[in-house]
Amino acid sequence: MFEYEIDRMNHAQLVREAAARRLTHEAAASTGREPRRSGRRSGGQDTHRDAEGPADGDGPGRFVRAA
Repeated sequence: MFEYEIDRMNHAQLVREAAARRLTHEAAASTGREPRRSGRRSGGQDTHRDAEGPADGDGPGRFVRAA
């Protein structure tokens, strides 16, 4: 029974997120603007490296090298 309740809560959360996203897209369409893209990226891109920038290069002081 407990797993069923967790599944129902997850389902309800996904339905709420889908409704919010649909409303956002409809609002953006009514203003004539493109909706903003989510911060998440899909596919084989290395999102962690892209989000933080290079760890070395471009001279000292820009990024600190981790131990």
